[in-house]
Amino acid sequence: MLHKISAGVVTKSPESVRSYLLLMRLDRPTGYMLYLLPGLWAVVFASGTRPDLLSVAAVAVAAVLIRGFACASNDVTDKEIDARVARTVGRPVAAGTISVRNGILWAAAQALVALLVLAVANVETALVALATYPLIVAYPFMKRFFVWPSAFLGLVMSTYVFVGWTAATGNADYPLPVYGLYAAGTFWTMIHDAIYSHQDKEFDRKIGVKSSALLFGGSTKVWLSVFLVLSVAGVVWAGSLTPIGWAFYVVVVLAALYLAYLVFRVDLDDPKACWDTFVANTYYGWIVLAAVIAGQVT
Repeated sequence: MLHKISAGVVTKSPESVRSYLLLMRLDRPTGYMLYLLPGLWAVVFASGTRPDLLSVAAVAVAAVLIRGFACASNDVTDKEIDARVARTVGRPVAAGTISVRNGILWAAAQALVALLVLAVANVETALVALATYPLIVAYPFMKRFFVWPSAFLGLVMSTYVFVGWTAATGNADYPLPVYGLYAAGTFWTMIHDAIYSHQDKEFDRKIGVKSSALLFGGSTKVWLSVFLVLSVAGVVWAGSLTPIGWAFYVVVVLAALYLAYLVFRVDLDDPKACWDTFVANTYYGWIVLAAVIAGQVT
């Protein structure tokens, strides 16, 4: 449903606006959901049974904008690479429908508005998000010289845990459960990004871009299984450090089984299967969120 709504907004928008919506990937909501969900875990963990709806809304809206900022920055940096990969050749900067200058301005505008939105929750939250911006800008360069860019991406995307916790509490004094959630999000990102990278592995090999698909090769599923255990362990560790109810652990088991199912069934040599599994990863995030809510209620 969310995909249809987002695609409809982009399709029906004026042509002068459409390229900018495509640049922020508004038609592909999976990316901002994967970024947002660990932040929501943190909001509910920190808030208990009654999270502040204004803080939740600010975190949600800002996630869309920060992800848009990240995509625009990525596309400007990867302009030449995107033009050589079949899946990305139509991206606005690579295709020339948006200039590099305008791409940078659009990225900066989204980054600024996101900070203003987060400041509605509290100024500390905006400052925490601002501190993550250099990491977001740095990520596209990692695939050029770092053999495992997904590891860096995991560390970057999961910083939204700190944003969510600060939005709920108003301070950046983080207890141990926050780091458990951060670890859970980091290893989860390594899973879905590794699967995502298998879509382009042949192009990456020819171009010389580094990725998890090329690093792990035929051992990818073994590594994904390790990351799965570590992600679930991070969630359980976070819960064990708080007075959370028994239902939390029951639902976390369901989340683990679902993620294991995705890892087991995906055909890493089929680009469509990789994309579908990447999209399906959002349900793991929702199930973990449901676990946190269930634990708070019980």
